[in-house]
Amino acid sequence: MINQDRVFINDVGPRDGLQNQKVLVSVTDRFSLIQKLADAKLSGIEVGAFVSPKAVPAMAGTDQLFRQLGTESRRQDLTYSALIPNQKGFQLATVAGARTVSLVVAASDTMNQKNIGMSTQSALAVCKQIIAASADTNVKVHVYLATAWACPFEGQMSESSVLSVASELFSLGANNLVIADTIGAAHPKQVASLMKQLSSIKSAEHFACHFHDTRAMGLANVYAAVECGIRHFDASIAGLGGCPFAPGASGNVATEDVVFMCEQMGLDSGVDLKRLVVAAEFAMKIAPSAQGGNALGYIKQFIKED
Repeated sequence: MINQDRVFINDVGPRDGLQNQKVLVSVTDRFSLIQKLADAKLSGIEVGAFVSPKAVPAMAGTDQLFRQLGTESRRQDLTYSALIPNQKGFQLATVAGARTVSLVVAASDTMNQKNIGMSTQSALAVCKQIIAASADTNVKVHVYLATAWACPFEGQMSESSVLSVASELFSLGANNLVIADTIGAAHPKQVASLMKQLSSIKSAEHFACHFHDTRAMGLANVYAAVECGIRHFDASIAGLGGCPFAPGASGNVATEDVVFMCEQMGLDSGVDLKRLVVAAEFAMKIAPSAQGGNALGYIKQFIKED
């Protein structure tokens, strides 16, 4: 049963946040960012992606990061994850020591073609294979349902098409789905409508949400999802983000904004705000495009007064 007073934040800055930067961030700086996020006591951190370095140069060295993290003492309540596109990615992640991996299936067929070079049905088949393969390992598989509200190529998605893909993913063995607004095109009313529909298929504890702030509605969409009982969210330190295969996708909703809003609402995130500010400032240092969350300045003042 989900604890309604607790919210879990998975910071995707080291992967989703850095994959689309104009200047490549070194493995050393990526590792330092991950350490600072861990120090801030986030629930989860997306370390990187096991993808072709030719396709996404910014993710080269993800295996090295996992090996370095493997030598660190880590909190039992902290999940390090990696994005994988296919069976090869699953094998590479497993060898590197990743214990949680994420697959992406878009509700839009065109987005699947652009993102992973597969049709939706092929992507679902890959999911089935990897979920089955993980049964004999200690690796957990999370599945992202992308373009859940809108696709940069096909436009607005129908709720029925999203519900259909979600139902199929659960039938293939997925336990949890991350519902993603890939290009940040959703508004709170749409978020509430879809999450209520999805919760009729599986209870709210089986869902997380991933929002981008393209139209300055990321935080409002988090609130709408919270009101629907969702308690697991992706966010990106300092608002880093953007998908190289999704035109128009800007930064993710900022971790500091999500944490501060939830804490002000009486939801316990377990996050250390002082250390989160340190992580945000470091992110802005290594990735000049990062502007920091809208609440960052106020959080600094809040910390001083506390």
